[in-house]
Amino acid sequence: MSAQQATAGAPTTERDEMEELQAHFDALIAAGETIEPRDWMPDGYRRMLLRQLAQHAHSEIIGMQPEGAWLTRAPSLHRKSVLIAKVQDEAGHGLYLYSAAETLGVDRADLLDALHRGQQRFAATFNHPALTWADTGAVAWLTDGAAVINQAPMTRISYGPYARAMRRVCLEEAFHVREGYDLMRALCEGTEEQKRMAQDAVDRWWLPAVALMFGPPDTTTGGADARTAAIGASVSRRAMAWGIKRHTNDELRQRFVDAVVPQAERLGLTLPDPAIRWNEERGHYDFTPVDWEVYRRALGENTHWARQRVAHRRAAHEDGAWVREAAAAYAAREEAAGRTEEHA
Repeated sequence: MSAQQATAGAPTTERDEMEELQAHFDALIAAGETIEPRDWMPDGYRRMLLRQLAQHAHSEIIGMQPEGAWLTRAPSLHRKSVLIAKVQDEAGHGLYLYSAAETLGVDRADLLDALHRGQQRFAATFNHPALTWADTGAVAWLTDGAAVINQAPMTRISYGPYARAMRRVCLEEAFHVREGYDLMRALCEGTEEQKRMAQDAVDRWWLPAVALMFGPPDTTTGGADARTAAIGASVSRRAMAWGIKRHTNDELRQRFVDAVVPQAERLGLTLPDPAIRWNEERGHYDFTPVDWEVYRRALGENTHWARQRVAHRRAAHEDGAWVREAAAAYAAREEAAGRTEEHA
């Protein structure tokens, strides 16, 4: 709802004040300035930020699970220490993002409750299981690589706390991509069995990375459902107008393909898309367009893993209740002690 619609029946002075606030907000967006928590913002802008921040934060903490399952099975102490550091980073990313969401007036406990009840979603990429050790490398190289391309422009989005959180997230994600590439390189330079394992992992994780990490196509190209594409394009346009999004899904997907194809060639791995080839005229790699039906099936095929991911997260949350209660009790005691000292 626009400021004009919201104040249509309001007194003239109130309507003028709302129009002035809207004009100031629009001017900040047009000038590329950041919106801060104390600034006035339209309800639609706040809702879009909250929805995106919640899904992003949930994806970070759920995304720990596929790789976390390999912490006790890593082939060496070095690989285990690297994987532990990576999983810890993902937990930290979730905390940064929940903190950014709280600047919009929500409580992270409520966001977690919504996740546990199935009222808010996380990236469906992480509903896929990591079946072998090579999957941890493919996840870091491909899905984190997609995340960096998807999220790097978000370091310049219009909402200040979100943009600042993303600067740190992207720096750490860039290291994750290098770690994943290094692991895949080690496997490809190893035995034939290790290289086959690496290729098998790429075959499984290519579609989740190229499709799910960027969302549905922005156009009907490739058989995407026209109505769904139109809705998605409308949301993208609004997000881009508000500076919450900088590029379309398809633009970011193309950047990802252009970056990954040469890397795969250097590793000696084959990406599972026979349509991939360099297009001299476009200056980009051609690839099979992501069909919305493929995207939608990918969302629905792994409902077992989706339920398992949420159930595991819920159990961990409940098991850790005593830690949160102890921390709250300690903070309350310290605050009470501080007040006593002030009055002494």
